[in-house]
Amino acid sequence: MTRMFSPHLLLMLLCIGFSANWGLAIGRIVSGGTVDFQALYYGTKCLMHQRDPYDAKALEHAYIAEGGQSSLGSTMDRTVLTLFVNLPSVFVIVAPFAMLSWGVAKTLWLTLIMGSFLLAAYLMRKLGENFSPRVSLILVCLVLANSEALFANGNTAGIVVSFCLIAVWCFLRDRSVPAGVLCLAISLVIKPHDVGFVWLYFLLAGGTLRKRALHTLALTACFGLAATLWISHFAPHWQQELRANLTTISMHGGLNDPGVESSTARKTSMVISLQAAFSVFSDDPHFYNPMSYLVSGALLLVWAIKTVRTRFTQEDAWLALAAVSALSLLPVYHRAYDAKLLLLAIPACAMLWAEGGSRRWLAFGLTVAGIASTSDIPLAILLILTRNLHFSTTALAGKLMTLLLLRPTSIILLAMGCFYLWVYVRYDPGRPETMGHGGTAEKHIVHPAT
Repeated sequence: MTRMFSPHLLLMLLCIGFSANWGLAIGRIVSGGTVDFQALYYGTKCLMHQRDPYDAKALEHAYIAEGGQSSLGSTMDRTVLTLFVNLPSVFVIVAPFAMLSWGVAKTLWLTLIMGSFLLAAYLMRKLGENFSPRVSLILVCLVLANSEALFANGNTAGIVVSFCLIAVWCFLRDRSVPAGVLCLAISLVIKPHDVGFVWLYFLLAGGTLRKRALHTLALTACFGLAATLWISHFAPHWQQELRANLTTISMHGGLNDPGVESSTARKTSMVISLQAAFSVFSDDPHFYNPMSYLVSGALLLVWAIKTVRTRFTQEDAWLALAAVSALSLLPVYHRAYDAKLLLLAIPACAMLWAEGGSRRWLAFGLTVAGIASTSDIPLAILLILTRNLHFSTTALAGKLMTLLLLRPTSIILLAMGCFYLWVYVRYDPGRPETMGHGGTAEKHIVHPAT
């Protein structure tokens, strides 16, 4: 009982309670609150009433029929609520909530986000405390205290990232594996671009981990098939409509536009992928998309080759997952709330801190910078301090100032990912350099990939 209610856990509860209370207060600005979950809830209700949720007019009618027309006055809220841009597989997950009234569904959804996110953070801290309890606690609390957007919007990232981290713990600790398979499958069907590379790590690692990755893939395929059959029956043209909605929301100045003229370019929900950095130099998707794919793809290819060629140890697993937690955010569209995936870097950071030397400070500094640059309060402070700064992007100096002062997040994530990738590539699992808490060498090797 004393361990359950330790000061560390109480501090974590205070941090997530702070985020939840502030986030819910922000969310009340929108009628009904949690605008991202509203889109999922009413989109699923629309389908359950045998209407096409990818048709903006049908979805708007479904929303108004439920008494929610008041929040359609804002252009941004109207776009979020009526342009459905999620994969059909999300309907299978949200359907149980859509059977309930809005108030009950919202409460349960936010409770699920809070509970799973706290559990995921707790498990990451437990993994890191074998090396450095203090560093692990600092990083976890930094994340938990800066997650207001998850509760303000009710975005699926809160569940997707949390379930992914729980699955990582289950797989690498060889405990509750079926639950881990289910959690990772749910994450994949909702946001495959968030956790797909984590799943890929287990596939490439081989052995028992590959079997678990394949089991996850099979379950994901079942979810996807059921959702596709469901949506195709009532919305046979959903693929074309989804592409059209994505094009609309990503157009110049749109919500998902990574360019400097985006409607969310100066908000805490800004796009954090490399497109946001490259768009400063040329606000043209024909430039910033290929450049993002090229840079990110090259780094992820090195990461994949290293993983295939490396005999599995848990130390290598922490480094690989730390690297991919940052690098996977860079190739395609991601927002700051998706970066809660950086919790995966905590065990690796604590491990390098315990080793000592100059790498400990690089690991800690870059991990803190990565978390802070994607955290709600630091981002809000940055936006307040720079709200009156405007640099001309016609000259190179202005472009660099815009990048470094107004949108540094993707560059910080790139630096963090490159650092952990460098350590991962150079790491020698044969050296007894990984020191656990108290200075005892540990080599947590489990179920090697044979």
